[in-house]
Amino acid sequence: MRAKLDNPKAFSEAIAIISELVTEVKIRFNEEGMSIVAIDPANVAMVNFRIKKENFSEYSSGNEVLGINLDNLKAILRRAKNASTLIMENSDSALNIEVLDRVKRNFSLALIEVDSEEKKPPKLEFLTQVQMSPSDLVDSIEDCLIVADSCSFIASPDKFIIEASGLNSAKSEFSTDEVKLISGESRSKYSLEYLQKFVKAAKIADQVFVNFSTDTPCKVEFKNNSFELAFILAPRVENDD
Repeated sequence: MRAKLDNPKAFSEAIAIISELVTEVKIRFNEEGMSIVAIDPANVAMVNFRIKKENFSEYSSGNEVLGINLDNLKAILRRAKNASTLIMENSDSALNIEVLDRVKRNFSLALIEVDSEEKKPPKLEFLTQVQMSPSDLVDSIEDCLIVADSCSFIASPDKFIIEASGLNSAKSEFSTDEVKLISGESRSKYSLEYLQKFVKAAKIADQVFVNFSTDTPCKVEFKNNSFELAFILAPRVENDD
């Protein structure tokens, strides 16, 4: 496997965000590109990260799966500047990473055994699909964090609401003037601890999509021209509060 990535800052940020959910992952390289699919230790959230083959400046790979410690990978990627070029190649026991900028630097990251089954993102159907500004989602989640540890997503054909309540309350309401909305009547509650981690991806995303139905897992997708980073989060039930 050989994968060359220009301007790797967004890749570095994505790995840092994923590392807050799961430490050890299997990174798959195949003819379509690179991907990570993993579930957090509490079995509450799943992450699906993809970089397609065409988004690398150079790419060649068979079907290879590498066990990686994300904290170690994150530390290496932080050494790359935004204008750097990153080259990843694997050997029998290591992922070799070359950082090219003014000076060429080389790192070797030992491969590990990851004790988990191969995961595939579930095929989910959603009654509500919302496309919105990444910054609006961040603001809404941060508002809710002031008053509670969970929030509700509520949608109708012409309105999307994110609200939380305890002794105090917070609410953000969006009409079809502010968001693109395809929806019936949906309402579900989710953990703000997880959503707070997810929305860190807003700083590297051009678009965010929120997908959910009543009392079902939600899927929050962050996209830009070079990658897709999606999270699936189990709903909170009322007696969890």
